[in-house]
Amino acid sequence: MKLQKTRRHQLLWLFIASVLALTMYPTKSRAQIIGNLEADIPFQFQAGNAKFPPGKYVIHMQDNSDLTIMEISSADGKMSALFDVRDAEANSAPAKNELIFNKYGSRYFLAKVFDESNSNGSAVIESRYEKRIDKATAGAQEHVAARHQGN
Repeated sequence: MKLQKTRRHQLLWLFIASVLALTMYPTKSRAQIIGNLEADIPFQFQAGNAKFPPGKYVIHMQDNSDLTIMEISSADGKMSALFDVRDAEANSAPAKNELIFNKYGSRYFLAKVFDESNSNGSAVIESRYEKRIDKATAGAQEHVAARHQGN
């Protein structure tokens, strides 16, 4: 009888400790670009494995992708591509919607997408080609302003 009581007491304390640990552990917010972003990109670039000429583009998160796949398409709808993303966090919340490109020589690669006033965004998973270029060339970044579609 006493052994059963002690066992119940131990299980109760284990349960309480587990609940406290779960409530104290900080949860990381997920990146989410809300709606469609439009951008006028003035240079040729690559998003994932697809190459695009300069022009106007629309970027959005794919529905039902668990925030891991984005789509970019030309404003005229003639070109589009899907690319994988992961969570990204800016040091401070950007003042405007923006696309950030990694620049290696004269080559540009879409690297990150942020909504204004939100430090959580999306980082594009580097393609094998970009990884090769990154190792061989010193890089820089280029920021391009974006706006929500219809604004």
